[in-house]
Amino acid sequence: MVEDVIGNEGDRILGRDAQRNNILAARVVSETVKTTLGPMGMDKMLVDRVGNVVVTNDGVTILDEMEIEHPAAKMVVEIAKTQEKEVGDGTTTAVMLAGKFLENAEKLLDMKIHPTVICRGYRWAGDKAQEILGGLAVDIGSRDELVKVAQTAMTGKGVEYLREKFGEIIVDAVDVVAEGNRVDLGDVRIEKQKGRAIDESELIRGVVIDKERINLDMPSRVENARIALIEEALEVRSPEMDARISVSTPEQLTSFLGQEDLVLKEKVELIRGSGANVVFVQKGVDELVQHYLAKAGIYAVRRVPRSDMQNLAKATGGKIVSKLSEIASGDLGNAELVEERKDGEDGMTYVMGCSNPKAITILIRGGTEHVVDEVERAVEDALGDVSAAVRYSKVVAGGGAVEIELSRRLREYARGLSGRERLAVEEFAAACEFVPTTLAENAGMDPIDVLTELRTAHDSGGRDMGLNLFSGGIEDNMVGGVIEPLKVKTQAIASATEVAIMILRIDDVVAARKSEGRGGKVGNMSGYD
Repeated sequence: MVEDVIGNEGDRILGRDAQRNNILAARVVSETVKTTLGPMGMDKMLVDRVGNVVVTNDGVTILDEMEIEHPAAKMVVEIAKTQEKEVGDGTTTAVMLAGKFLENAEKLLDMKIHPTVICRGYRWAGDKAQEILGGLAVDIGSRDELVKVAQTAMTGKGVEYLREKFGEIIVDAVDVVAEGNRVDLGDVRIEKQKGRAIDESELIRGVVIDKERINLDMPSRVENARIALIEEALEVRSPEMDARISVSTPEQLTSFLGQEDLVLKEKVELIRGSGANVVFVQKGVDELVQHYLAKAGIYAVRRVPRSDMQNLAKATGGKIVSKLSEIASGDLGNAELVEERKDGEDGMTYVMGCSNPKAITILIRGGTEHVVDEVERAVEDALGDVSAAVRYSKVVAGGGAVEIELSRRLREYARGLSGRERLAVEEFAAACEFVPTTLAENAGMDPIDVLTELRTAHDSGGRDMGLNLFSGGIEDNMVGGVIEPLKVKTQAIASATEVAIMILRIDDVVAARKSEGRGGKVGNMSGYD
């Protein structure tokens, strides 16, 4: 354990021991997720301390759910989160590459090559890799290619048999919200519903709210909806401090009790006066207000999350009203139809035919919560890939094709270098082959045979030749439809290179003091005790 005073023997790890310890931690993270790569990858079951279960093969979800304490391992996890934020897919690839870069660097460290030399070679290789990737990319030529990008992203996520259907849904969704090359995925809502088959999932050209009307006497369907979006609670607030009310006559008591009803009725009259026939309320709605709204034929939903209110405002053209007394007809949004639909006991509110057609919802259905959660992750990955392809208009061959070609060209580049940096570039190139060999291994194929065959194909000029695990062989993946956005690859290479260099430059791990000011205890270096 780390002692309380800096300077004791156990407080720090120096030199080669620090490098070895950090590299091992990064490799363990890489090995954890590598079996999930590709369409034949396996799933992980993650169980927390209270028994909650997550079943997934999504790299960032696995790493996020795991309790990782080692500081170097946390640095590797961060690149997965960055990859997810920037692109939405390729997290497993980024983590695997980082681990392999460090594993190969350890060979050079054992040869007494200085970490600074290795870092310089890796940086040169990373810059050259970006240049090579740019040359390998081709422009998006058609909608069909975007559908194939979506289908490639969803392989291995448990929805392969429906990838054609979901590919069309995802490309349709991106088409609706895209403005030129700009895609705001915040305009694409994802709602989940348990109890039906996955193939009943659909694209709703509108907004779906996971709430039902608050009173059965309200209409279940409203056409030509005039929609009020109210932030204020439709109920009488309790005093913020203790209050004492003195009543001396029965008339005063009756007046006091009736006053609350008058206040609530006035709120309903304000809504009616604005012309609204549908109301979405962010906070609570009193039962008496529900009664008055139902009598007025107004459809109402309460406790709508702020994010849903903002989507409704964007979709319908309405304004969120903070103070009900100031509501006006100009604040209302419009939709052709607002309807409650029920599957079993769960009801949802559909807002269709919105004035802003860029607000849409992908409704995911499935038999269990675990199933719909995993489908949601697959859809999010595919949305990220398609939006990246639209934004940057460039794609590359998948199935390990681009990594093999990248490795081949980096080796050619290394031959023109002198000095020990050449060895680092060669190890960087070798690490790139980790992706296709892992794809083959996860599919039950012999990775050495596959790697040899791929190298031969690329040496013969087949730059897009890669693994197509659905056909079980090696083919031109640009023709076969296994394609990925260029941005996924460039981001993964850049992130993995940066974190590998950062970890290699660490030669001393010291337990730092906690931020308690003077006299605070020394913080424990988790993973080193």
